[in-house]
Amino acid sequence: MSAPREARRAEALESFRVRGMPHRRFEHWRYSDLRAVLDAGQVAQAGTAHWQIPEPPAGVELFDLGKDCAPDWVARNLGNVGNRPTMEEASLAFADGGVALRVPRGAQIAKPVRLQVSAAGNLRVLIVLEDDAAMTLFEVHTMDAGLVRNVGVEVALANGARLTHVRCASPSPRSFTIEHIAVEAAANAHYVAHLANFGSRLSRTELHILLQGEGAEAHLSGVTVLGGELHADVTSHIEHAAGKTLSTQLFKHVAGGRSRAVYQGKITVREGANGSDSRQTAKALLMSQRAEADLKPELIIFADDVKCAHGAAVGDLDEDSLFYLRSRGIPEREARKLLIHAFLEEAIAAVDDGALRDHIWQDVESALPRAMEAAK
Repeated sequence: MSAPREARRAEALESFRVRGMPHRRFEHWRYSDLRAVLDAGQVAQAGTAHWQIPEPPAGVELFDLGKDCAPDWVARNLGNVGNRPTMEEASLAFADGGVALRVPRGAQIAKPVRLQVSAAGNLRVLIVLEDDAAMTLFEVHTMDAGLVRNVGVEVALANGARLTHVRCASPSPRSFTIEHIAVEAAANAHYVAHLANFGSRLSRTELHILLQGEGAEAHLSGVTVLGGELHADVTSHIEHAAGKTLSTQLFKHVAGGRSRAVYQGKITVREGANGSDSRQTAKALLMSQRAEADLKPELIIFADDVKCAHGAAVGDLDEDSLFYLRSRGIPEREARKLLIHAFLEEAIAAVDDGALRDHIWQDVESALPRAMEAAK
């Protein structure tokens, strides 16, 4: 093991010792008590998760983080994007591997880069887009790892860069899955993320996005479809650090059985970030008496001349719409399914790539039977 890795591991273990595992007494972990199901030793000894990029497209530089002698662009960025909270610190310290991708200045990568993540363990991912570069990353989580999968993703976007990040995580009823995504966007850079979550024993996807240059934008959307006793938590914090920045969020959740869907969205408009615009919306459908949805949008504003709005709603399917469909001869289960599709459509339609959009719909179709098991 190299000296920098040894130092990172010592630092992470000290962080665990001082702060402990995240738990419900931390407000932003209120609905996902990690300390109740995992301890620091299990995370430290989980090993390294597997990654694969089956067909790296031309124009993208790839580096295996399991190797030494990293190029300058890796050394400059790895571990330096975002504020490195406890679990991201752990993924940096305890992963013996991972992948770094760089798109050079002005390059436009037409074909999505498919990143497959599997098995238990810690993993690091670094994405660097130079000035005016563009790429789509399709991140797919497969296999029920059976213990913990802790992934830390860092995204550095230079002036005018554009990254579309589509993430799909299959149901993992035996696993604890955590992913922290840190993004820094320079002037006129765009980060667009679409998250499709289908739950695990405890699932947490956390995003911390810093819009640090004028004209930077972040657009988040996602769907969560849960059944049984699955859990899925999406927690985001977008900081508008410069003026004339824009962010939007739209998340739709369907929860059945005894599952739990969580959305926590925090927007901070820093002093001097005048002219910023932010909107966030979260909605949930509860398909059973025992399902739960916790939606918590939040705004903190220190600037002038801003436009910020948020909204959240939890409910059941509309009875009038259901009656209308059934009165036209559509069986109740099929009518419910049609209404769920209509509810999710807006969030999934935000995915521009037709093939990736179809992939998400296929995953939704696979998850809906379990979510509808307890529907009345």
